[in-house]
Amino acid sequence: MYQRLVKPLWQRIAISLCLLGSLGIVAHAQAGALAKGRHGGLAPDIHAQRLERQVCEAWLPRLPGVTMGLCRTAGLDATGGRSVLGRPLYRVEVRAKQPKLRVLVVGGIHGDELTSAGLVLRWLQLTRDDPADAYWRFIPVLNPDGLLATPANRVNANRVDLNRNMPTHNWEVETKKYWEVRTRKDPRRWPGPAAGSEPETQFLINEINTFSPDLIVSIHAPYGILDFDGALPPPEKLGRLHLDRLGVYPGSVGNYGSLEYHVPVVTVELVHALEPPTDVEARNMLRDLNTWMGLRLLEPAPSQQQASSVAGEAR
Repeated sequence: MYQRLVKPLWQRIAISLCLLGSLGIVAHAQAGALAKGRHGGLAPDIHAQRLERQVCEAWLPRLPGVTMGLCRTAGLDATGGRSVLGRPLYRVEVRAKQPKLRVLVVGGIHGDELTSAGLVLRWLQLTRDDPADAYWRFIPVLNPDGLLATPANRVNANRVDLNRNMPTHNWEVETKKYWEVRTRKDPRRWPGPAAGSEPETQFLINEINTFSPDLIVSIHAPYGILDFDGALPPPEKLGRLHLDRLGVYPGSVGNYGSLEYHVPVVTVELVHALEPPTDVEARNMLRDLNTWMGLRLLEPAPSQQQASSVAGEAR
């Protein structure tokens, strides 16, 4: 009788241990499945998320009109590029299912033009809802050292104006004359010791070369106008900003993009460097930009249509 009672007891204990072990394996497998995501995706990169949060926490006090949620959902992608002080340079890409053109949008070129970086992040979210047949690449802050300086500074950590450092034609002569004569050696507009001398400039040049944009949008403040460089008819307005060409600035993104890279450059000069445009204004500017792109970049000009027709007849 004793043996009959003891044996089943041990059997029950052994079975229980096996069941517990099986449950542990299942729980571990379930945990692994959850780590991969409910729909089979990869586990979230916790380290990347922490870095992104740190970046957003550093940026937010300097970016009026931008919330933590807006920054955290931007999907900042560390490119490997770095500023003079070693801060990462980020980009974000948004693309239509079948994009017909490529658009590069750059903000924060001047660190004290705070609203420029904020508008890039806001446009980024709007294009996710409607990419308008385009493949967008956004660089919210090209000059993080200037943005995060105390106080925020136009130039980078080497005291160079990045919007005068692009390697445009005859840079050595034109920029020197411009800086010495036009600006009277204004330190806020120093073009640097050589064309393309700055790591932030080199990063932007590489982005242009690898992305091959059909349009570059350079966002600044606070002139409250719209500028344009290129051979196409320019947009007459973006929202309440109306076309008022500022002229040629040696070493600028507009000068480089249009003359050296042969793509049009729209330069947005927001009304305020510290007070952001309203949501309605931000939407209206992007709407007008998309309308102009559809007319000038997606639809061939009459002369191009005629040339295509003649070429077709020649075949």
